[in-house]
Amino acid sequence: MTDQSGRRASFRTAERAFRDSLIQLPRGNKQIIMLVTDALGFLACIALCGWVQLIDPIVRADGLFVTFASIALAHVLARYLGFYHSIVRYLGMGLLMAGAQVAVGSAIALSALAWWAGITTQPFRLAVVYGAFCGLYLVGSRYFAQYFLVRRSPEKSNVIVFGAGESGARVVQAMDGNHTFRPVAFVDDDQELQGKQLFGLPIYARDKLEYLVDKYGVARVLLAMPSATRRHRRDIISNLEPLGVHVQTVPDFNDLITGKARVDDIRDVDVEDLLTRAPVIPHASLMQATVLNQSVLVTGAGGSIGSELCRQMLRVRPKRMVLFEISEVALYNIDMELKALALKLDIDCEILPLLGSVQDQMRAHEVMKRFKVDVVYHAAAYKHVPMVEQNIIEGVSNNVLGTLRTAKAAVEAGVKRFILVSTDKAVSPTNVMGASKRFAELVLQAIQDKTDSTVFAMVRFGNVLESSGSVVPRFREQIRAGGPVTVTHPEIIRYFMTIPEAAQLVIQAGGMAEGGEVFVLDMGHPVKINDLAERMIRLMGLTVRDENNPYGDIEIEFTGLRPAEKLYEELLIGENAEGTEHPRIMCASEDYLSSDELEPFLDDLALANRRMDRGMMRD
Repeated sequence: MTDQSGRRASFRTAERAFRDSLIQLPRGNKQIIMLVTDALGFLACIALCGWVQLIDPIVRADGLFVTFASIALAHVLARYLGFYHSIVRYLGMGLLMAGAQVAVGSAIALSALAWWAGITTQPFRLAVVYGAFCGLYLVGSRYFAQYFLVRRSPEKSNVIVFGAGESGARVVQAMDGNHTFRPVAFVDDDQELQGKQLFGLPIYARDKLEYLVDKYGVARVLLAMPSATRRHRRDIISNLEPLGVHVQTVPDFNDLITGKARVDDIRDVDVEDLLTRAPVIPHASLMQATVLNQSVLVTGAGGSIGSELCRQMLRVRPKRMVLFEISEVALYNIDMELKALALKLDIDCEILPLLGSVQDQMRAHEVMKRFKVDVVYHAAAYKHVPMVEQNIIEGVSNNVLGTLRTAKAAVEAGVKRFILVSTDKAVSPTNVMGASKRFAELVLQAIQDKTDSTVFAMVRFGNVLESSGSVVPRFREQIRAGGPVTVTHPEIIRYFMTIPEAAQLVIQAGGMAEGGEVFVLDMGHPVKINDLAERMIRLMGLTVRDENNPYGDIEIEFTGLRPAEKLYEELLIGENAEGTEHPRIMCASEDYLSSDELEPFLDDLALANRRMDRGMMRD
């Protein structure tokens, strides 16, 4: 038995070496091999044709001429049609058309020559028989070569495609000739499809996943269901997670239609699929209230939230959109993106990219006045907790004094609404960043007491997925690098929301503002960061290395809470929160300081800023 296994291993090694040597041959050598094998193939087809029709053209002198003349003509025709310029490993459906053309052309040539030489009295019948043999040879030989060179390659990874619809079919077509992936089966929840075949691959029910993974040694599952609901995708992912396979997705169907993505743009599963609730469709009236036909200014327009606010608002068709940003690179990128989007969607909106700092009150006022800004969405902030902790002067100056000066500029310029993008870290803050954002909220509440011309409101929410500084992209990079994945504490929890959903809710909350409100977004259930890390590891087809599994792939390393970091975040100060007309937006009634009470603290803050006194500013 051992000898037999050894012989099989030796045979596979020799086969692999022969295949590799063929693939690495120069292009000219490969074409010579194809010419020689095709000559023998055409000769075999003619011999078979003669045997079927009880004629023997090869043994006669004029028959030899007919035979070799037809072979030469077939070669010329094949070269003319580009048959020898195809790369065998990547043949597609065009091969069938080219093979048919060569077969028909050479069949006509052979039958005409045979009839002229008096070898046959039934040239049409000869053409049909020879054309069939020739077509089968040409197409069959190429697909056999492709199978040998690519599909039998041991380096290929077996793949299950979940979804036997149009996207699944396109994914399998894209893999044809691919030397990385080998599709072995479809899985689909549609009972009418189960038991049938697509591209020769069987379609199974979801309960066969574990059986298929074991049978074929599958290490990867591709979700080809771009139009599936978030709930459906989460249900599928929960079934796949225990199987230890790498789960990936194909692009959204709309992205395929518009050309933003290709069918073979495969990516890791979206982490928002791991959230415990589905996004709510935005209310059109609330989205339009502060945007439609308005002149809107977004501060921090190049940041994670600011840029998504711009994308969402552009679709609502504002009259003018002013992008206010201190970073030239970020401003250039969002400006180019929005102008391309406006052109694609045929949206008539003036887009103005303007450099400036929110701490420069004169610049902010000049911009708002000149472009008759109706609404300001204030997203400019330094929000990375450890970074602000290390850069107190700049962090607090930007987050507090920048908000104060921009708000004053808005009042002086006659802006109708001013919406602050806040954070859950502003509630009972234990770090400078959170405290600075709470201070910014207090600033706006105090200003609201002194003015009726501008409506001020704040929108408070937790972490957004894939934003700058988010744990999600960091975890993904760490997993791809082989670990360890760093988590600060095994019990730390956070609220999460997708960037598009957060931006939509911020815009809608702005539409409900009447003055001084703190709107709080419903973030769903908090997520344990350690659980999120483990799920990401498993969905990338790897295992967690811990005491129970010392030989796992990726270790999770607990680094300890960062300075001023909390185990959990809150969204409310007190318990006074009421519902609104939107099911995901609450309105909180919170105590705040009057303008007279707040003024001394602002003076001290400004003094600390001038003196560059970190201790005083922290106090």
